[in-house]
Amino acid sequence: MEVKYSLSIESVTKRYRDFLAVDNVSLKIRSGIIFGFLGPNGAGKTTTIKMTGGLLKPSSGDISICGHSITKEPVLAKSDLGFVPDRPYLYEKLTGIEYLRFIGGIYNLSETEITRRSEELLSLFEIYGFKDELIENYSHGMKQRLVICGALIHRPRLFVIDEPLVGLDPKGARLLKRVFLELARKSDTTVFMSTHTLQVVEELCDELAIIHHGRIIYSGDINGMKRLLGNADANLEELFLQLTGGDEQVPLDNII
Repeated sequence: MEVKYSLSIESVTKRYRDFLAVDNVSLKIRSGIIFGFLGPNGAGKTTTIKMTGGLLKPSSGDISICGHSITKEPVLAKSDLGFVPDRPYLYEKLTGIEYLRFIGGIYNLSETEITRRSEELLSLFEIYGFKDELIENYSHGMKQRLVICGALIHRPRLFVIDEPLVGLDPKGARLLKRVFLELARKSDTTVFMSTHTLQVVEELCDELAIIHHGRIIYSGDINGMKRLLGNADANLEELFLQLTGGDEQVPLDNII
């Protein structure tokens, strides 16, 4: 049976003058899985995600979404992409429903489909009662939910999200985790998420990759990482710190 890939990152490098932010990164991510993208601060996660979303152009290499190059076929590639950056921008003088109509129009959805999908998603994320309120009056968590509604309105085959749980209360976080599972299991949508919340990766992700100093230092599942490091009883935090060299203990005697 042929393996389908929703995302292919092929020898991608991003350089800012003398600084190499992403160094020859390659990943192939299967359809219908939840994939965690991890790394210390400044490792190259957000740069890679912005290139995947078409916000940054690679210095070299290419990224394909469902077989379409993000640089050579951007419209086709983005038609299969739902993208939520770490700092999403919202037109705050629009109401929630106006924002979704605007996003649906970008994807050439019919008025009927926009209305139906907006009602479904706003209800699912429990903000339907605020659909006619200006976005500037939304709480941070409500804005995050609305952005996710917009990213899902066209039923993307690849959903990319940077730090998905930031600003969400426990109820909202639990709902979003359930949505991720439903997307992957029932819709064959790939969820590609970058996060520092390792517990969520342990709980949800089928596979993961760790980027460090711009390079991929591990790609696979958690059990494979345990075998690689010979540490069968470790949790993901311990494994992550062991791989990235962040497990050194800072002396606190003279500080606390």
